Amino acid sequence: MRWAVLSLGLFVTGAATQVFDGPQWLSWALYLTCYAAGGWAPARDGLLALREKTLDVDLLMVLAAIGAASIGQVFDGALLIVIFATSGALEDVATKRTQDSVNGLLELSPQEAVVLDASGTERTVAAREVQIGDVVVVRPGERVSADGLVVEGTSEVDQSTITGEPLPAVKTVGDEAFAGTVNGSGALRIRATRDPSETVVARIVAMVAEASATKAKTQLFIDTIEQRYSAVVVVATVALFAVPLAAGADLQSTLLRAMTFMIVASPCAVVLSTMPPMLSAIANAGRHGVLIKSALALERLAGTDLIALDKTGTLTTGTPEVTGVVTLTADLTEDAVLALAAAAESGSEHPLGRAVVAEARARALRIPPARGFRALPGRGVRAEIGGDVVEVVSPGELRPDAVSQTEADGGTAVLVLRDGHPVGVLQIRDHLRAEAVEAVRAMTALTKASPVLLTGDNRTAANLLANRVGITDVRTELLPEQKVDVVGELRDRGHHVLVAGDGVNDAPAMAAAHTSVAMGRSGADLTLDTADAVTVRDDLATIATVVALARRARRVVVANLVIAASIIVVLVTWDLVGHLPLPLGVAGHEGSTILVALNGLRLLSGRAWRRASR
Repeated sequence: MRWAVLSLGLFVTGAATQVFDGPQWLSWALYLTCYAAGGWAPARDGLLALREKTLDVDLLMVLAAIGAASIGQVFDGALLIVIFATSGALEDVATKRTQDSVNGLLELSPQEAVVLDASGTERTVAAREVQIGDVVVVRPGERVSADGLVVEGTSEVDQSTITGEPLPAVKTVGDEAFAGTVNGSGALRIRATRDPSETVVARIVAMVAEASATKAKTQLFIDTIEQRYSAVVVVATVALFAVPLAAGADLQSTLLRAMTFMIVASPCAVVLSTMPPMLSAIANAGRHGVLIKSALALERLAGTDLIALDKTGTLTTGTPEVTGVVTLTADLTEDAVLALAAAAESGSEHPLGRAVVAEARARALRIPPARGFRALPGRGVRAEIGGDVVEVVSPGELRPDAVSQTEADGGTAVLVLRDGHPVGVLQIRDHLRAEAVEAVRAMTALTKASPVLLTGDNRTAANLLANRVGITDVRTELLPEQKVDVVGELRDRGHHVLVAGDGVNDAPAMAAAHTSVAMGRSGADLTLDTADAVTVRDDLATIATVVALARRARRVVVANLVIAASIIVVLVTWDLVGHLPLPLGVAGHEGSTILVALNGLRLLSGRAWRRASR
């Protein structure tokens, strides 16, 4: 930027010297210094590209400016250098703003953390040295120094930098907190659950950096034709100079026309049409909690015309709760049935098992010790408790009335067996996400088609939930490979399918889809790796918004290409069939470059995100 400013200052001073009849040598000296200040970087880049056997548009601009000076048009050449340097500086500003908007998140994370050692003594360490399992102390008004779970204290935390939510969130024991968010008036102790390099903030920055290093298919196509097109421009410029000159045309006017042609035919604006809007959209999504992994992923998101949703953990919160206990035998109370089930599930890592244990603890029940724990794949668990064999399993063929009633109500029924005999039914329900109904409505409005629900759950429960949120196409009792088959069927119908999910069992379907979005908080590592985009706060509403933003980025790219190509055609035609003044050609060509760069930058604004979310 400073070289562009210096170049402009020298040009204005040279022009003033010329207008006020100053010494010609002084104006020439100022103009030539302007050449050096504004042209050395493009010349260097162009020569480096030439060493790699590629022809860069920067070199074309410098050659055109030198050609103008060689025939005495030093003012026109200096004007070209100034405008070209300015457009390059604006491109750098656009790229820097895109990077800074995301990299600025890193600065939100404190450099130091207060950690409690084994004796309870506080010690200050670098935030990057916090390890998983460490307990960090966050005092009122301080920034949280690690991603983790609150183990002590209650406070309101401003986490707008991560989730976009304007109101502070109340954090108490068991709640998740994010590095870089601002603590309120209470003191918190947080047990770190992620390595500093894996915090939400760090992942945002890493993914956007990775995205910035990739190119969409449109950009790759432009890069391919740029080299060939630039070579054609050079050949045409030489022909436009040599042929008329051989026919006896005047040297100065012929060279001036050829230099003007080289300038206006150069594809600078075309080259800048694609990446600025795409990187701006990626950065904007990152600021609002959606990580898009690449420009290619953004391009795929823009083509979405049908969305397929997983149920558990995507449409629902993925944290099931026991909502009722039914006893099937007179010698056991509800609490006794629950205590037996919790004892059997105490060694289980399954979400349903954790829900059973959590409910027993919430009721302050004594959970008896269990021996011989064994997982029954696809069925449940088995353990020996007080001499009895207790099983907590899916109902299968054993279907007491309580099982049928629970499933009819949209819940999940779990059967408790003692020595092979049913003694109780646990009624478990997974809660619908608060934003699910509105999110499905937005998806339907965006794609003009109801989302498809893909689930391994039973038909009754799935249909009840689908009716609540407005989904009409429901595929139930699906194994992971069957979800892939459904996605293949939808693709065969000509749909561009987006799959949203969170579990390992969703990963194959996400990989088979055209594009995919993972739920960031609850998502399994494999799912996060497979997805093209990740919604950090598990907000379903952002799926439709990010697709709409991707579509808008695509429209901006198309508009930029039309603007750039139209101006090139007009200016080239004018130069070939008429007389295009060099300053006007320079202004038109570089003006279009500046215009497309600024047009792409519009997608960085908060207004662009709000418009996409409507």
